[in-house]
Amino acid sequence: MLDFDPERVTRNAQEAASEDLLDRMTVYRDGMEPEAIHIIEEELKRRGIGQEEIEAHAAHRGARMIPLADGTAQPCSFCHRPAVEQRWGWHRLWGYFPVFPRYLSYCELPLPPPPPTVPPGGRGQGEGEDITSANDPRPPE
Repeated sequence: MLDFDPERVTRNAQEAASEDLLDRMTVYRDGMEPEAIHIIEEELKRRGIGQEEIEAHAAHRGARMIPLADGTAQPCSFCHRPAVEQRWGWHRLWGYFPVFPRYLSYCELPLPPPPPTVPPGGRGQGEGEDITSANDPRPPE
């Protein structure tokens, strides 16, 4: 386990965006040290962000986030923001070569369009026609 370094946490809080600090104070709070929470609270006060804004952010994120067993939010697979949706996608080697399918978590920002839907009882437009898209993130069946 890492030792708590208040100087490092203070420096990190001063360099972080306000939205990132609000996420830490709300959806990631249960996984943080109490001293870190105090440092982040002080940094938000210094920036003029009050309890009303923190509560509004908590309500917004709490309504859409995917909770983990410990009460914190599932992070996005591509950034540190809380995830709002999960889908099948490809684990890519060096970011290019699809290696194996896996479940990916998406925040609000890089959310790709949903995959095409197949009508009930049919495979596509014509008989035997496959409508699998080339950019469909799901692995073939």
